[in-house]
Amino acid sequence: MEGLSEGLGEALGEALGAALAEIGAKAARVTPLHGGDLSQVVRVELADGRAVVAKAGELVAREARMLEALGRAGAPVPEVLAVSGQVMLLEALEEAPARPEAWADLGAALARLHARHGAGYGWEEGYAFGRVAIDNGPAADWPGFWVRRRLLAAPEALPADLRARLEALAARLSDILPARPAPALLHGDLWQGNVLFAPGGRAFMIDPACYYGHGEVDLAMLTLFGSPPEAFWQAYGALEPGWQARRAAYQLWPALVHLRLFGAGYRPMVEGLLARLGA
Repeated sequence: MEGLSEGLGEALGEALGAALAEIGAKAARVTPLHGGDLSQVVRVELADGRAVVAKAGELVAREARMLEALGRAGAPVPEVLAVSGQVMLLEALEEAPARPEAWADLGAALARLHARHGAGYGWEEGYAFGRVAIDNGPAADWPGFWVRRRLLAAPEALPADLRARLEALAARLSDILPARPAPALLHGDLWQGNVLFAPGGRAFMIDPACYYGHGEVDLAMLTLFGSPPEAFWQAYGALEPGWQARRAAYQLWPALVHLRLFGAGYRPMVEGLLARLGA
């Protein structure tokens, strides 16, 4: 239908049509959804009265595998219905206000997720946030992973003065981060915009960037632009001593990603975190 090309462009509209064919459906209406800084996301009303969400991008097949891994670990995620080319079809979820019981649901789900451990740090596939590549290759120890795969994964993309401060921090990061924490299954990009609160006190995780690492990474991301209410923390459970001191090291990675993707407006955030870490 005409709405497919209007919502996604001609080529992706064709891919959406192919994905819909896999579930025996046809589109009646396509509506853009909020977000979409790094990918196109639309709600598709189907001719039979149902609705699905379609997400377009080069890495949707990898994202689908991540969502399925999260689901197997007991995390609430939208069901992956089909993947065709650069389009993934997802279960459409209704949104509701973020009530305390939904925050508690998220805390309990994240605790279950972090209890699922891998053999080491990283993931079997690389990923990306837009033009920022994410290398998930293994590393022998956790501080080494955080330096080589995150903070200094692309030093040439950073301003020289910030790169020098990061290199100085990297030299003593093993004094800040634990050497070998349990390699927990991480959502990997769990800021509050990637939590969908649904009716019935449920909270769903969307848009993952999974790998195995220190569980505090997800907690740091969740507090980057605000802080969950007490109901979340009570449901998540006891935190490791010193986690607040380590939080700045984990928040530094998404701050660097924002600086690279969205420009100098995020430089004060990066500098503030470096200052908190004594760098």
